[in-house]
Amino acid sequence: MITALDHVQLAAPPGSEDLLRAYYVHALGMTEIPKPPELAARGGCWFAAGDVRLHLGVEADFTPARQAHPGLRVHGLDAYARRLADHGVTTVRDDALPGHKRFYTEDPVGNRLEFLEPLDG
Repeated sequence: MITALDHVQLAAPPGSEDLLRAYYVHALGMTEIPKPPELAARGGCWFAAGDVRLHLGVEADFTPARQAHPGLRVHGLDAYARRLADHGVTTVRDDALPGHKRFYTEDPVGNRLEFLEPLDG
């Protein structure tokens, strides 16, 4: 039986690890998780925040995920959007999901990310 979501993996182009670290650690506030040595040789990087795990894997013929995306729940969405703006990250508000505030953004390689907060808390 499925009991939880372990991680979400997004693709990234070869050599983009430093850009990804700057975005996911400094802008988003996540922590980089060391990859096991046998996987580290493949490139990419892993990040965590609370129970959320995002893996960025290198893909030679990389195409960013424009529609598919992780939806990341945050507390204090407006303050989080300001944090991202302070780091030069553009956000696009979307009020189409009933009962939620949310915005979309893209990581430095073009993958779409959604951040949302339920209106009831």
